[in-house]
Amino acid sequence: MPTPTPTLPHRPTRPLRLLAYLLLLLAFSPAPTQAQPPPPPTGLGQATIEDLNAAFNSGQLTSERLLEMSLARIAAYDRAGPELHAMLWVNDNALERARELDEERRRSGPRSLLHGIPVVLKDNVDTGDMPTTGGSALLARSIPPDDAFIVKKLRDAGAIMLAKTALSELASGGILSSVGDFFPKNPHDPAHTPSGSSTGAGIAVAASMAQLGVGTDTGGSIRGPATDNGIVALRPTHGLLSHDGIIPLSITLDMAGPMGRHVYDVAAMLGVMTGVDPADPTTRKSEGRFRADYTRFLDAGALEGARIGIARDLVGDDESVTWIVEAALATMRAQGATIVDVRYPPWLLAVKGDWYTTVRYPEFRSQIEDYLATLAPGYPKTLREMIARSDEIVAPMPDGSRPNPVRWNIFRDEEASGELTGFEYVAMREHGFPMVRAIVHGMMDAHDLDAIVYPPSANPPVLRSEADHFAGMLGTHIASLAGVPDLIVPAGFTPTGLPVGISFLGRAFSEPRLFALGYAFEQASRARRDPVYTPPLPGEEVPRPADSGR
Repeated sequence: MPTPTPTLPHRPTRPLRLLAYLLLLLAFSPAPTQAQPPPPPTGLGQATIEDLNAAFNSGQLTSERLLEMSLARIAAYDRAGPELHAMLWVNDNALERARELDEERRRSGPRSLLHGIPVVLKDNVDTGDMPTTGGSALLARSIPPDDAFIVKKLRDAGAIMLAKTALSELASGGILSSVGDFFPKNPHDPAHTPSGSSTGAGIAVAASMAQLGVGTDTGGSIRGPATDNGIVALRPTHGLLSHDGIIPLSITLDMAGPMGRHVYDVAAMLGVMTGVDPADPTTRKSEGRFRADYTRFLDAGALEGARIGIARDLVGDDESVTWIVEAALATMRAQGATIVDVRYPPWLLAVKGDWYTTVRYPEFRSQIEDYLATLAPGYPKTLREMIARSDEIVAPMPDGSRPNPVRWNIFRDEEASGELTGFEYVAMREHGFPMVRAIVHGMMDAHDLDAIVYPPSANPPVLRSEADHFAGMLGTHIASLAGVPDLIVPAGFTPTGLPVGISFLGRAFSEPRLFALGYAFEQASRARRDPVYTPPLPGEEVPRPADSGR
């Protein structure tokens, strides 16, 4: 029997042994980290100043490119396309300034969060390099001697003054002015009003022609355009920002304020505008109470445990606005807030307009002359002279009526108003306004409230053909009379696509708390959206760095 041949063990060849070793090594080695693609870019309308600074810092965006996008949108939508007519003057040097600020950023870093950010200014805020007319033909081509205090602060922070915007003439008397022959339009629906008197600033910010705007507010002139154009804005506590270099309507009631598409942006802007101004005694009230950075108070969880009052007597009869207000309250409840119904004294709602004009009219007559004294020769120096010149520009019709803007007719009411020493004026200044402030603070204290909310306008934006563009603004005078802050945040849209805002009204100098609450509501509701009539242009994107966290 043959002897079997012994089977020898198999010995793999060298290449096979090497492959087996590598497979074994890979099996016990950590998986390599795969490179993550950068987040997709965001549209200009959705980009916050935080996004822009992240893109600046990564080198993926420059201020020059941002300015080019703004200028392209102005060209596409302000005088072309829907012809929104937000702009009166565009700064010819804005692009050159952007290049200078880009070089400065590369050389020594940014000055602030606003470094290289475009800002538009209501044309009653002085700029030494552009006209400041108040929208009035009586001040046509007037170049003031220098910048307003808040404009200087913005420039010092590195912001770029891009343009001066349309406004109700001298900040009152309807939407129209005697500068230009156009009617500004709402970018969400050009058939509807953008409100006033900070008309163009509201349009420009909503339509992403600029990241930020400066408005002024006496009885609701920031808050009306904010809600009707679907943006964020703040009327600050009286005295928080300087009145220097702003054409006055009534310094007791006037306040400039920041406007933007996002709560973050408005908070960032406010911080660089604050400060005690030796030229404005009202700012002494803010000493030790203003902040240089309000973004640090933003808190997405701020509604948890908050107590919010709803001013039920300021919610009107429009069903769509009422529904949006109720939806906003439901959002706040879902975030942990307690909602409390509150009501103002009925007599206050009945007299607030009369109290407003009792102070506003005589103050304009006196204070406009202080402003006119700063202008070059050839411009009117008194209210009486303004009336005379308006009569020369437009002669009376045969029936005695005047086809000039409504504002020129109001001149006569202001001229006929009482003296600053009159008992009615003194009573309002020394007793009436402090009483309103005490009522607001007392209501908040009695219910332990963090804020009182209400719709700035009880109606959606009205058609441009309607006579009274401010009929629904029932509650904005209260913050003005009380001198307290009022923050407007987008709350939603009507079934026809018109924006509705909600106001967060607080105690004097409570801006940090209002920003926290408004930011929490904004982040929970995500109610703002870009206007359909001003869509993104080709190539209009803000890069998001991989480490942006957004």
